[in-house]
Amino acid sequence: MQIAIREADFTDPQHRTGIVDVLDSYASDPLGGGMPLSALVRQRLVPALQEHPTAYILLAFADEQPVGIAVSFFAFSTFQASPLVNIHDLAVVPAWRGKGIGRALLSAVETYARERGCCKLTLEVQDDNTRARGVYESCGFVDFVVGDSAPTRFLTKPLT
Repeated sequence: MQIAIREADFTDPQHRTGIVDVLDSYASDPLGGGMPLSALVRQRLVPALQEHPTAYILLAFADEQPVGIAVSFFAFSTFQASPLVNIHDLAVVPAWRGKGIGRALLSAVETYARERGCCKLTLEVQDDNTRARGVYESCGFVDFVVGDSAPTRFLTKPLT
């Protein structure tokens, strides 16, 4: 089995389909919400990512088939006055989990961030996703804490 990590090429039909299919697989999983992407999201996803000025998308290929994705965005840390990369989605299709693909994607995002002088990587993970938490912790991710305070929570306010 040969795993290859490549930056997504929005002009390549296989990459475009892979982005949607891998994210749909993740969304359909109970840990991703258990609902497939809507037809509208499937239609809009790739053009919207392509137009986003700070998006950085990596695809993992096994035998030339997309089996994993890292969707990241370049951002900024005001406390360190330095850029950072937020990993918004990290997903591996169920049949390919446990084969090091998530770690390979994380490593590739880290390389990208280091090459750009970033001070850190950030991501969110559900408390009950112990498998993903284990992968992230083994790759050096820890709870975000400012000073002596408690860990920071990631909150959301839907606007739709």
